[in-house]
Amino acid sequence: MALSFSSSCRAGGSIPSPELKASLFGSVCQSLGWICPKGVGNSYQRQCIMKPVCMKPKKNYSSVTFAAIAVGPEVDATENEDFEKLIKEMENSSPLEIVDEALEKFGHDIAIAFSGAEDVALIEYAKLTGRPFRVFSLDTGRLNPETYEFFSAVEKHYGIHIEYTFPDAVEVQGLVRNKGLFSFYEDGHQECCRVRKVRPLRKALKGLRAWITGQRKDQSPGTRADIPIVQVDPSFEGMGGGIGSLVKWNPMANLEGHEVWSFLQAMNVPVNSLHAQGYVSIGCEPCTRPVLPGQHEREGRWWWEDAKAKECGLHKGNIKQIEVPELSDIGNESKVVQRNGNSAQTDLFNSQNLVALSRTGIENLARLDNRRESWLVVLYAPWCRFCQAMEESYIELAEKLAGTGVKVGKFRADGDQKAFAQQELQLGSFPTILFFPKHSSKPIKYPSEKRDVGSLMTFLQALR
Repeated sequence: MALSFSSSCRAGGSIPSPELKASLFGSVCQSLGWICPKGVGNSYQRQCIMKPVCMKPKKNYSSVTFAAIAVGPEVDATENEDFEKLIKEMENSSPLEIVDEALEKFGHDIAIAFSGAEDVALIEYAKLTGRPFRVFSLDTGRLNPETYEFFSAVEKHYGIHIEYTFPDAVEVQGLVRNKGLFSFYEDGHQECCRVRKVRPLRKALKGLRAWITGQRKDQSPGTRADIPIVQVDPSFEGMGGGIGSLVKWNPMANLEGHEVWSFLQAMNVPVNSLHAQGYVSIGCEPCTRPVLPGQHEREGRWWWEDAKAKECGLHKGNIKQIEVPELSDIGNESKVVQRNGNSAQTDLFNSQNLVALSRTGIENLARLDNRRESWLVVLYAPWCRFCQAMEESYIELAEKLAGTGVKVGKFRADGDQKAFAQQELQLGSFPTILFFPKHSSKPIKYPSEKRDVGSLMTFLQALR
Protein backbone atom coordinates (compact mmCIF):
# COMPACT_ATOMS: atom_id res chain seq x y z
CA MET A 1 0.00 0.00 0.00
CA ALA A 2 2.91 2.29 0.68
CA LEU A 3 3.87 2.20 -2.96
CA SER A 4 0.54 3.38 -4.27
CA PHE A 5 0.48 6.40 -1.98
CA SER A 6 4.04 7.60 -1.99
CA SER A 7 4.03 9.66 -5.17
CA SER A 8 1.01 11.62 -4.07
CA CYS A 9 2.29 12.26 -0.56
CA ARG A 10 5.64 13.86 -1.32
CA ALA A 11 6.44 17.23 0.17
CA GLY A 12 6.08 20.21 -2.10
CA GLY A 13 2.58 19.39 -3.32
CA SER A 14 -0.46 21.48 -2.57
CA ILE A 15 -1.53 21.46 1.07
CA PRO A 16 -5.26 21.21 1.77
CA SER A 17 -6.96 23.99 3.69
CA PRO A 18 -7.43 23.55 7.46
CA GLU A 19 -11.14 22.96 6.90
CA LEU A 20 -10.51 20.26 4.29
CA LYS A 21 -7.84 18.53 6.40
CA ALA A 22 -10.16 18.50 9.40
CA SER A 23 -12.89 17.02 7.22
CA LEU A 24 -10.56 14.43 5.76
CA PHE A 25 -9.29 13.47 9.19
CA GLY A 26 -12.82 13.08 10.48
CA SER A 27 -13.60 10.73 7.58
CA VAL A 28 -10.51 8.63 8.28
CA CYS A 29 -11.35 8.42 11.98
CA GLN A 30 -14.88 7.33 11.18
CA SER A 31 -13.80 4.68 8.65
CA LEU A 32 -11.24 3.19 11.06
CA GLY A 33 -13.50 3.37 14.09
CA TRP A 34 -11.26 5.83 15.96
CA ILE A 35 -12.32 8.13 18.77
CA CYS A 36 -11.13 11.71 18.41
CA PRO A 37 -10.46 14.18 21.24
CA LYS A 38 -13.06 16.82 21.84
CA GLY A 39 -12.75 19.77 19.52
CA VAL A 40 -10.27 18.09 17.20
CA GLY A 41 -12.36 19.10 14.21
CA ASN A 42 -11.05 22.62 14.78
CA SER A 43 -7.55 21.49 15.73
CA TYR A 44 -5.81 23.31 12.91
CA GLN A 45 -7.34 26.61 13.96
CA ARG A 46 -6.35 25.86 17.56
CA GLN A 47 -2.85 24.89 16.46
CA CYS A 48 -2.40 28.21 14.72
CA ILE A 49 -3.36 30.05 17.92
CA MET A 50 -1.04 27.99 20.18
CA LYS A 51 2.40 28.38 18.69
CA PRO A 52 4.38 25.17 19.47
CA VAL A 53 7.83 25.24 21.04
CA CYS A 54 9.17 23.67 17.86
CA MET A 55 8.09 26.71 15.85
CA LYS A 56 10.85 28.79 17.44
CA PRO A 57 13.81 29.91 15.25
CA LYS A 58 16.25 27.11 14.51
CA LYS A 59 19.27 26.73 16.75
CA ASN A 60 22.27 24.43 16.67
CA TYR A 61 21.52 21.72 19.22
CA SER A 62 23.95 19.16 17.82
CA SER A 63 26.29 19.25 20.81
CA VAL A 64 23.87 19.49 23.73
CA THR A 65 21.46 17.06 25.37
CA PHE A 66 17.74 17.37 25.76
CA ALA A 67 18.23 18.39 29.37
CA ALA A 68 20.05 21.51 28.21
CA ILE A 69 17.28 22.63 25.90
CA ALA A 70 14.20 21.82 27.97
CA VAL A 71 12.08 24.95 28.30
CA GLY A 72 9.19 26.03 30.46
CA PRO A 73 8.15 24.82 33.93
CA GLU A 74 8.36 21.14 34.77
CA VAL A 75 5.06 19.33 34.54
CA ASP A 76 3.72 17.70 37.73
CA ALA A 77 5.25 14.26 38.23
CA THR A 78 3.23 11.16 37.38
CA GLU A 79 5.21 8.78 39.55
CA ASN A 80 2.03 7.34 41.05
CA GLU A 81 0.27 6.93 37.71
CA ASP A 82 -1.56 3.61 37.40
CA PHE A 83 -0.59 2.71 33.84
CA GLU A 84 -2.54 -0.55 33.84
CA LYS A 85 -5.67 1.46 34.58
CA LEU A 86 -4.74 4.05 31.97
CA ILE A 87 -4.25 1.33 29.34
CA LYS A 88 -7.72 -0.04 30.04
CA GLU A 89 -9.25 3.44 29.95
CA MET A 90 -7.63 4.18 26.58
CA GLU A 91 -8.06 0.70 25.11
CA ASN A 92 -10.37 1.95 22.37
CA SER A 93 -8.78 5.38 21.97
CA SER A 94 -7.43 6.61 18.66
CA PRO A 95 -3.71 7.36 18.21
CA LEU A 96 -4.63 11.05 18.13
CA GLU A 97 -6.34 10.82 21.50
CA ILE A 98 -3.35 8.96 22.96
CA VAL A 99 -0.89 11.54 21.63
CA ASP A 100 -3.07 14.31 23.03
CA GLU A 101 -3.07 12.65 26.46
CA ALA A 102 0.71 12.20 26.38
CA LEU A 103 1.42 15.81 25.41
CA GLU A 104 -1.00 17.10 28.02
CA LYS A 105 0.60 15.08 30.81
CA PHE A 106 4.25 15.82 30.06
CA GLY A 107 4.37 19.16 28.25
CA HIS A 108 7.95 20.14 27.36
CA ASP A 109 9.41 17.01 28.93
CA ILE A 110 8.20 14.64 26.22
CA ALA A 111 9.41 14.25 22.62
CA ILE A 112 8.45 12.25 19.54
CA ALA A 113 11.06 9.78 18.30
CA PHE A 114 11.12 10.07 14.50
CA SER A 115 12.92 7.42 12.44
CA GLY A 116 12.35 8.85 8.98
CA ALA A 117 9.68 6.36 7.91
CA GLU A 118 5.90 6.11 8.23
CA ASP A 119 6.13 7.24 11.87
CA VAL A 120 5.81 10.74 10.43
CA ALA A 121 2.18 10.05 11.32
CA LEU A 122 3.09 10.81 14.94
CA ILE A 123 4.09 14.34 13.97
CA GLU A 124 0.80 14.83 12.14
CA TYR A 125 -1.13 13.60 15.20
CA ALA A 126 0.83 16.00 17.41
CA LYS A 127 0.05 18.91 15.11
CA LEU A 128 -3.63 17.98 15.10
CA THR A 129 -3.78 18.25 18.91
CA GLY A 130 -2.76 21.91 18.72
CA ARG A 131 -0.38 21.42 21.65
CA PRO A 132 3.33 22.29 21.70
CA PHE A 133 5.48 19.30 20.76
CA ARG A 134 9.10 18.34 20.19
CA VAL A 135 10.62 15.88 17.71
CA PHE A 136 14.01 14.17 17.87
CA SER A 137 15.81 11.70 15.64
CA LEU A 138 18.96 9.56 15.75
CA ASP A 139 21.40 10.37 12.97
CA THR A 140 23.59 7.27 12.86
CA GLY A 141 25.76 8.58 10.03
CA ARG A 142 24.71 5.63 7.86
CA LEU A 143 21.22 6.69 6.73
CA ASN A 144 20.09 6.77 3.11
CA PRO A 145 20.34 10.12 1.27
CA GLU A 146 16.58 9.91 0.75
CA THR A 147 16.06 9.81 4.52
CA TYR A 148 18.08 12.99 5.05
CA GLU A 149 16.04 14.64 2.30
CA PHE A 150 12.88 13.44 4.04
CA PHE A 151 13.99 14.99 7.34
CA SER A 152 14.34 18.33 5.56
CA ALA A 153 10.94 17.97 3.88
CA VAL A 154 9.26 17.22 7.22
CA GLU A 155 10.87 20.23 8.87
CA LYS A 156 9.64 22.50 6.08
CA HIS A 157 6.16 20.93 5.94
CA TYR A 158 5.51 21.38 9.67
CA GLY A 159 7.72 24.41 10.30
CA ILE A 160 9.60 22.54 13.02
CA HIS A 161 13.18 21.87 14.03
CA ILE A 162 14.07 18.19 14.50
CA GLU A 163 16.50 17.75 17.39
CA TYR A 164 19.16 15.39 16.01
CA THR A 165 21.22 13.12 18.24
CA PHE A 166 24.56 11.72 17.09
CA PRO A 167 26.78 8.81 18.18
CA ASP A 168 30.01 9.43 20.03
CA ALA A 169 32.73 10.07 17.44
CA VAL A 170 35.43 8.30 19.45
CA GLU A 171 33.30 5.16 19.82
CA VAL A 172 32.48 5.09 16.11
CA GLN A 173 36.13 5.60 15.23
CA GLY A 174 37.16 2.74 17.49
CA LEU A 175 34.58 0.39 16.02
CA VAL A 176 35.47 1.18 12.42
CA ARG A 177 39.23 1.07 12.96
CA ASN A 178 39.08 -2.26 14.79
CA LYS A 179 36.44 -4.08 12.75
CA GLY A 180 35.87 -2.17 9.53
CA LEU A 181 32.81 -0.45 8.08
CA PHE A 182 30.74 -3.58 7.51
CA SER A 183 31.54 -5.89 10.44
CA PHE A 184 27.83 -6.40 11.11
CA TYR A 185 27.57 -8.68 8.07
CA GLU A 186 29.99 -11.05 9.80
CA ASP A 187 29.17 -10.95 13.50
CA GLY A 188 25.71 -9.39 13.72
CA HIS A 189 24.30 -5.88 13.91
CA GLN A 190 24.03 -5.52 17.67
CA GLU A 191 27.45 -3.97 18.30
CA CYS A 192 27.10 -1.34 15.58
CA CYS A 193 23.55 -0.49 16.67
CA ARG A 194 24.71 -0.22 20.26
CA VAL A 195 27.32 2.39 19.29
CA ARG A 196 25.32 4.30 16.69
CA LYS A 197 21.79 4.07 18.09
CA VAL A 198 21.30 2.69 21.60
CA ARG A 199 23.90 4.74 23.47
CA PRO A 200 22.97 8.03 21.73
CA LEU A 201 19.32 7.34 22.53
CA ARG A 202 20.15 6.59 26.15
CA LYS A 203 21.92 9.94 26.41
CA ALA A 204 19.07 11.82 24.75
CA LEU A 205 16.37 10.28 26.93
CA LYS A 206 18.19 11.42 30.08
CA GLY A 207 16.80 14.88 29.30
CA LEU A 208 13.17 13.72 29.03
CA ARG A 209 10.46 12.35 31.28
CA ALA A 210 8.59 10.59 28.47
CA TRP A 211 8.92 9.77 24.79
CA ILE A 212 6.55 8.79 21.97
CA THR A 213 7.41 5.98 19.54
CA GLY A 214 5.90 4.62 16.32
CA GLN A 215 5.98 0.96 17.35
CA ARG A 216 3.17 -1.27 16.12
CA LYS A 217 2.31 -4.83 17.08
CA ASP A 218 2.31 -5.97 13.45
CA GLN A 219 5.80 -4.67 12.69
CA SER A 220 8.08 -7.46 13.82
CA PRO A 221 7.67 -11.25 14.15
CA GLY A 222 7.86 -12.45 17.72
CA THR A 223 9.16 -9.19 19.22
CA ARG A 224 6.41 -6.55 19.30
CA ALA A 225 3.21 -8.55 19.65
CA ASP A 226 2.53 -7.39 23.22
CA ILE A 227 3.56 -3.75 23.26
CA PRO A 228 1.15 -1.57 25.29
CA ILE A 229 0.02 1.92 24.36
CA VAL A 230 1.77 3.33 27.43
CA GLN A 231 4.25 1.91 29.93
CA VAL A 232 7.08 2.68 32.28
CA ASP A 233 10.10 2.27 30.02
CA PRO A 234 11.76 -1.03 31.03
CA SER A 235 15.14 -0.24 29.44
CA PHE A 236 15.97 3.46 29.60
CA GLU A 237 16.07 6.16 32.26
CA GLY A 238 14.66 9.67 32.12
CA MET A 239 15.79 12.96 33.65
CA GLY A 240 14.88 11.80 37.16
CA GLY A 241 17.26 8.86 36.93
CA GLY A 242 16.63 5.29 37.99
CA ILE A 243 14.01 2.69 37.10
CA GLY A 244 10.59 4.20 36.50
CA SER A 245 11.88 7.66 35.62
CA LEU A 246 10.82 7.46 31.96
CA VAL A 247 7.41 6.81 30.42
CA LYS A 248 7.07 5.36 26.94
CA TRP A 249 4.02 5.98 24.75
CA ASN A 250 3.19 3.81 21.72
CA PRO A 251 0.07 5.47 20.25
CA MET A 252 0.07 3.38 17.05
CA ALA A 253 0.54 0.02 18.82
CA ASN A 254 -2.86 -1.30 17.78
CA LEU A 255 -2.82 0.00 14.21
CA GLU A 256 -1.90 -2.04 11.16
CA GLY A 257 0.35 -0.75 8.42
CA HIS A 258 -2.44 -0.15 5.90
CA GLU A 259 -4.30 2.02 8.44
CA VAL A 260 -1.24 4.20 8.93
CA TRP A 261 -0.87 4.65 5.18
CA SER A 262 -4.58 5.49 4.77
CA PHE A 263 -4.09 8.24 7.32
CA LEU A 264 -0.94 9.60 5.65
CA GLN A 265 -2.68 9.67 2.27
CA ALA A 266 -5.78 11.41 3.61
CA MET A 267 -3.75 14.10 5.36
CA ASN A 268 -1.34 14.65 2.43
CA VAL A 269 1.63 14.03 4.72
CA PRO A 270 5.13 13.91 3.13
CA VAL A 271 6.70 10.45 3.06
CA ASN A 272 10.17 9.03 2.51
CA SER A 273 10.76 8.50 -1.22
CA LEU A 274 12.32 5.11 -0.42
CA HIS A 275 8.80 3.77 0.09
CA ALA A 276 8.21 4.17 -3.65
CA GLN A 277 11.24 1.93 -4.25
CA GLY A 278 9.86 -1.00 -2.24
CA TYR A 279 11.22 -0.12 1.19
CA VAL A 280 8.74 -0.47 4.04
CA SER A 281 10.72 -0.61 7.28
CA ILE A 282 13.59 1.88 6.91
CA GLY A 283 16.82 2.00 8.91
CA CYS A 284 20.48 2.50 8.03
CA GLU A 285 21.46 2.16 4.38
CA PRO A 286 23.71 -0.95 4.67
CA CYS A 287 21.13 -2.82 6.73
CA THR A 288 17.93 -2.00 4.84
CA ARG A 289 16.66 -3.22 1.50
CA PRO A 290 13.34 -3.34 -0.38
CA VAL A 291 10.93 -6.20 0.23
CA LEU A 292 8.98 -8.14 -2.34
CA PRO A 293 5.17 -8.23 -2.48
CA GLY A 294 3.91 -10.58 0.22
CA GLN A 295 7.05 -10.35 2.34
CA HIS A 296 6.85 -9.01 5.87
CA GLU A 297 8.18 -5.48 6.23
CA ARG A 298 10.92 -6.47 8.70
CA GLU A 299 12.33 -8.95 6.19
CA GLY A 300 14.06 -5.99 4.62
CA ARG A 301 16.05 -5.32 7.81
CA TRP A 302 19.20 -7.30 8.71
CA TRP A 303 18.11 -9.97 6.23
CA TRP A 304 21.16 -12.13 6.94
CA GLU A 305 20.05 -12.75 10.55
CA ASP A 306 17.27 -14.68 12.28
CA ALA A 307 13.79 -13.20 12.31
CA LYS A 308 13.81 -13.07 16.11
CA ALA A 309 16.96 -10.91 16.05
CA LYS A 310 15.45 -8.12 13.94
CA GLU A 311 15.60 -5.44 16.63
CA CYS A 312 18.35 -2.86 17.04
CA GLY A 313 18.00 -2.52 20.81
CA LEU A 314 15.98 0.70 20.99
CA HIS A 315 12.92 -1.26 22.08
CA LYS A 316 14.55 -4.32 23.64
CA GLY A 317 12.42 -3.97 26.77
CA ASN A 318 9.37 -5.08 24.81
CA ILE A 319 11.03 -8.27 23.59
CA LYS A 320 10.29 -11.41 25.56
CA GLN A 321 12.66 -14.32 25.46
CA ILE A 322 11.30 -17.09 23.27
CA GLU A 323 11.23 -20.43 25.06
CA VAL A 324 11.52 -23.30 22.61
CA PRO A 325 11.53 -26.92 23.84
CA GLU A 326 14.28 -29.13 22.56
CA LEU A 327 13.13 -31.58 19.90
CA SER A 328 15.92 -34.08 19.35
CA ASP A 329 13.94 -36.21 16.97
CA ILE A 330 11.12 -34.42 15.17
CA GLY A 331 8.39 -36.61 13.75
CA ASN A 332 5.58 -35.74 11.36
CA GLU A 333 3.06 -35.42 14.18
CA SER A 334 1.99 -31.91 15.19
CA LYS A 335 3.89 -30.54 18.17
CA VAL A 336 3.16 -27.39 20.13
CA VAL A 337 5.86 -24.85 20.95
CA GLN A 338 5.78 -21.52 22.79
CA ARG A 339 6.18 -18.30 20.85
CA ASN A 340 7.04 -15.00 22.55
CA GLY A 341 6.54 -16.53 25.94
CA ASN A 342 2.76 -16.64 25.96
CA SER A 343 0.99 -17.94 22.85
CA ALA A 344 0.98 -21.49 21.53
CA GLN A 345 2.16 -22.21 18.00
CA THR A 346 1.92 -25.60 16.32
CA ASP A 347 4.81 -27.04 14.37
CA LEU A 348 5.00 -26.18 10.68
CA PHE A 349 4.96 -28.07 7.36
CA ASN A 350 2.88 -31.01 8.56
CA SER A 351 2.02 -33.15 5.54
CA GLN A 352 2.21 -36.82 4.54
CA ASN A 353 4.29 -35.66 1.56
CA LEU A 354 6.94 -34.10 3.79
CA VAL A 355 9.69 -35.93 5.66
CA ALA A 356 10.70 -34.53 9.07
CA LEU A 357 14.44 -35.03 9.35
CA SER A 358 16.23 -35.51 12.65
CA ARG A 359 19.80 -34.30 13.23
CA THR A 360 21.10 -37.76 12.34
CA GLY A 361 18.90 -37.93 9.27
CA ILE A 362 20.10 -34.66 7.75
CA GLU A 363 23.73 -35.46 8.64
CA ASN A 364 23.44 -38.71 6.70
CA LEU A 365 21.76 -36.97 3.80
CA ALA A 366 24.53 -34.38 3.63
CA ARG A 367 27.25 -37.05 3.63
CA LEU A 368 25.89 -39.03 0.67
CA ASP A 369 27.67 -38.58 -2.65
CA ASN A 370 25.06 -40.54 -4.59
CA ARG A 371 21.44 -40.45 -3.58
CA ARG A 372 18.55 -42.45 -4.96
CA GLU A 373 16.50 -39.28 -5.17
CA SER A 374 17.09 -35.55 -5.02
CA TRP A 375 15.97 -33.73 -1.88
CA LEU A 376 14.56 -30.29 -1.17
CA VAL A 377 14.82 -29.39 2.53
CA VAL A 378 13.71 -26.30 4.42
CA LEU A 379 15.60 -25.25 7.55
CA TYR A 380 13.00 -23.58 9.72
CA ALA A 381 11.87 -22.40 13.15
CA PRO A 382 8.16 -22.67 14.08
CA TRP A 383 8.14 -19.23 15.72
CA CYS A 384 9.46 -17.52 12.58
CA ARG A 385 6.75 -15.53 10.80
CA PHE A 386 8.54 -15.86 7.47
CA CYS A 387 8.50 -19.65 7.84
CA GLN A 388 4.83 -19.47 8.74
CA ALA A 389 4.15 -17.36 5.65
CA MET A 390 5.61 -19.98 3.29
CA GLU A 391 3.99 -23.01 4.92
CA GLU A 392 1.07 -23.27 2.51
CA SER A 393 3.19 -22.93 -0.63
CA TYR A 394 5.79 -25.43 0.63
CA ILE A 395 3.13 -28.03 1.41
CA GLU A 396 1.59 -27.48 -2.03
CA LEU A 397 5.01 -27.91 -3.60
CA ALA A 398 5.48 -31.22 -1.75
CA GLU A 399 2.16 -32.44 -3.14
CA LYS A 400 3.19 -31.52 -6.69
CA LEU A 401 6.55 -33.27 -6.32
CA ALA A 402 5.16 -36.48 -4.85
CA GLY A 403 6.28 -39.39 -7.04
CA THR A 404 8.53 -37.24 -9.27
CA GLY A 405 11.85 -38.36 -7.83
CA VAL A 406 12.31 -35.34 -5.59
CA LYS A 407 11.81 -35.84 -1.86
CA VAL A 408 10.68 -32.84 0.17
CA GLY A 409 11.79 -32.50 3.78
CA LYS A 410 12.08 -30.17 6.72
CA PHE A 411 14.64 -29.76 9.48
CA ARG A 412 14.02 -27.67 12.54
CA ALA A 413 17.22 -25.67 12.86
CA ASP A 414 16.67 -23.39 15.84
CA GLY A 415 17.66 -23.97 19.46
CA ASP A 416 20.52 -26.43 19.95
CA GLN A 417 20.57 -27.24 16.23
CA LYS A 418 21.24 -23.67 15.13
CA ALA A 419 25.04 -23.72 15.47
CA PHE A 420 25.22 -27.00 13.55
CA ALA A 421 22.96 -25.67 10.80
CA GLN A 422 25.00 -22.49 10.47
CA GLN A 423 28.28 -24.36 10.23
CA GLU A 424 27.25 -27.35 8.13
CA LEU A 425 24.06 -26.37 6.28
CA GLN A 426 24.60 -22.75 5.19
CA LEU A 427 21.93 -21.42 7.55
CA GLY A 428 21.91 -17.63 7.42
CA SER A 429 18.36 -16.78 8.39
CA PHE A 430 15.03 -18.56 8.61
CA PRO A 431 13.81 -20.04 6.37
CA THR A 432 16.77 -21.44 4.42
CA ILE A 433 15.96 -23.83 1.56
CA LEU A 434 18.52 -26.40 0.33
CA PHE A 435 18.49 -28.65 -2.72
CA PHE A 436 20.48 -31.90 -2.47
CA PRO A 437 21.14 -33.19 -6.03
CA LYS A 438 21.31 -36.93 -6.72
CA HIS A 439 24.96 -37.00 -7.69
CA SER A 440 26.54 -34.30 -5.54
CA SER A 441 27.29 -34.22 -1.83
CA LYS A 442 27.18 -30.45 -1.58
CA PRO A 443 23.69 -28.94 -1.22
CA ILE A 444 22.69 -25.89 -3.27
CA LYS A 445 21.13 -23.01 -1.37
CA TYR A 446 18.01 -21.42 -2.83
CA PRO A 447 19.13 -17.79 -3.37
CA SER A 448 15.81 -15.98 -3.77
CA GLU A 449 13.30 -14.73 -1.22
CA LYS A 450 10.41 -15.54 -3.55
CA ARG A 451 8.98 -18.62 -1.88
CA ASP A 452 5.88 -19.21 -3.97
CA VAL A 453 5.33 -22.57 -5.67
CA GLY A 454 6.19 -21.29 -9.15
CA SER A 455 9.53 -19.79 -8.11
CA LEU A 456 10.57 -22.91 -6.20
CA MET A 457 9.58 -25.16 -9.12
CA THR A 458 11.66 -23.02 -11.50
CA PHE A 459 14.63 -23.40 -9.14
CA LEU A 460 14.26 -27.20 -9.09
CA GLN A 461 13.77 -27.55 -12.83
CA ALA A 462 16.91 -25.53 -13.50
CA LEU A 463 19.00 -27.89 -11.35
CA ARG A 464 17.53 -31.30 -12.22
